[in-house]
Amino acid sequence: MVFPIYRLSMKFRRNAPIAIILAIVIIIAGSAFISSRLFSGMTDAVEADQFRLMGAIVETAIRDAENKALARAELLADLPSVQKLLAAGDRTGLEAELARMFANQKARHGVDQAQFHIPPATSFLRLHDPKTFGDDLSAFRPMVVAVNRDRVPLKGAAVARSGPAIFGVAPVFDQGGKHLGSVEIGIDYGPLLAGLKTAYGIDLALFIEEASLKQYAQGVDPERMGEQNRVGRYIRFESTNAQLMAELAGAEDVAVVNEPVRYVRDAQGLVRGVLLLPVNSSSGTPLGVIAATSDFSASRAAVNRSLIWQAVITLIAIVFLSGFVLIVLRGFVLRPLQVLGQRFDTVSAGEPLAPIVGSETFPREMQPFVALYDKIRSRRSEADKAP
Repeated sequence: MVFPIYRLSMKFRRNAPIAIILAIVIIIAGSAFISSRLFSGMTDAVEADQFRLMGAIVETAIRDAENKALARAELLADLPSVQKLLAAGDRTGLEAELARMFANQKARHGVDQAQFHIPPATSFLRLHDPKTFGDDLSAFRPMVVAVNRDRVPLKGAAVARSGPAIFGVAPVFDQGGKHLGSVEIGIDYGPLLAGLKTAYGIDLALFIEEASLKQYAQGVDPERMGEQNRVGRYIRFESTNAQLMAELAGAEDVAVVNEPVRYVRDAQGLVRGVLLLPVNSSSGTPLGVIAATSDFSASRAAVNRSLIWQAVITLIAIVFLSGFVLIVLRGFVLRPLQVLGQRFDTVSAGEPLAPIVGSETFPREMQPFVALYDKIRSRRSEADKAP
């Protein structure tokens, strides 16, 4: 006769540790996976904030440049000496009046272009290129046409004869309110992008459509239009780090950018976030793309470190808890079951029954079996004593 307790003991000793350890592995691994996903989501949120900050920095800098350009243009338009010279058609006198001012503005504030127009959009004087004048700008400078038509100031990006710049255009009136023409100030993108890199550690590049440059920017250095700067249908006109930007913003990346585009890419051993922003004229005509990039290695490294630590902690937790469970099971459950199983096995075999030492430490649920064994042992002892 084999008692059920013995079969139960053998089955429990075989299956219980496996089931409990498997449950520990599943629970801890699942918790680690969920926490890693939560941390990854936090990292994504941090990087999204970095992208937003990068975009805000660039957009704010461009708006500030537009406002500065327009403020300077309006200041010139309000000067009585400028009004008199423009009304008299005195190109030489106007150049003499403003040449020093323009040189100082160019050296100190990145003012790259300054030009006067007579309606509707004929160049009267380019302070940055005094020998070139009299050309009609109507075909490619709609902002100038609009200012002379509507007689209200405007600001925005444009591709001029000297290249792309951020312009402010203001109408010029004489003291009696008669409209004389317009004046524009153009701020070069190069110093603007360089200033952002110095202040914020952001690398940037300006891509302008090659067709527009070839058609309208005749005053641009031909070297800038070389093959080394060609990126698809664009020319990388300005860049704070040409080699880096060549790796991060290729022809396919900048091919179609109608709204801000974000992505992360490895370059020069670092993980970098890249933000592409469309560049449009004041009338909304697409002109090109600004690419901005910042080092995202810190956030990505934090994710990798977190995954490594989570894996190590998970493994340690599994090993520790599994060992603890085995010790508890063996000391408080499996060992008592084994002792009871062996004792009832001796009952079945008809062998002499020895007392169970330490049975008082067995779990309460096993005490009925201890009592049953003691009862069987007592009866057998009485039977052996009977004559």
